[in-house]
Amino acid sequence: MPFSPICTVCECSEVSCESCQNRDECANCASCCCSQAHTTWRRVRIHQGVTVEYFSLGWMAIEVIGSIGVGLLSGSFALLAFGGDSLVEILSGFATTLHLRGDSAGSNELGEKTEKATTLLLVALIPVIGGGALYSYLTGIRPESSLLGIAVALGAVIVMPVLWVKKRGIGRETNCAPLLMDAIQSATCFLMSLALLGGLLINYLFGISWVDYAATAVILAFVGKESIEAIRKPTSLPISIHQHGEGLTSV
Repeated sequence: MPFSPICTVCECSEVSCESCQNRDECANCASCCCSQAHTTWRRVRIHQGVTVEYFSLGWMAIEVIGSIGVGLLSGSFALLAFGGDSLVEILSGFATTLHLRGDSAGSNELGEKTEKATTLLLVALIPVIGGGALYSYLTGIRPESSLLGIAVALGAVIVMPVLWVKKRGIGRETNCAPLLMDAIQSATCFLMSLALLGGLLINYLFGISWVDYAATAVILAFVGKESIEAIRKPTSLPISIHQHGEGLTSV
């Protein structure tokens, strides 16, 4: 695509980047010659990402307390596994928040380390769930039905898709790999919550306790798949933010 003669955001005389040719396209571009306009825009979006992460951390804390607490009372390993997953995701979200706060202040020093940390934390979900499943199998735990557990799972089914969409949108626009990885974990949590909700509802309505183990198997399989994909395929590639006479690299 040929270069535009002027920047289409502020109509300055500098050459526009080849990836945006009109105002609408420029609005979602993080690598434009108009450094002032896009640096300001990007920092606003990153700040919005921080707000989303704060809300996400608060909700995940509710999930941890509710899932593990109810899981211990009812003997539901699916709830315990879900709570363990939520605990790991809190650590991931905290690392992502640290990165975003550094990014919004103009520093990307934590970018590479945070990206690696979020990948490792995603992989860490496997032993968390697998170890709990083995313990449940060896001890012969038979989960009881729980309305509170159903409420926790239903809340996650409603909240996690919203967080996934928000994180993915901001992550793509700003090309922030840690935020995109955290969005994957939100999607993982959503699918886990679907399996959890289905298992808890069946156990509550029909008294079939083995579905708790089936839900656990679904959770473990999905986490394994997502972990492998996260290792083999990078979430995003770095891009450059061009300035007058100098170049900046954004994570």
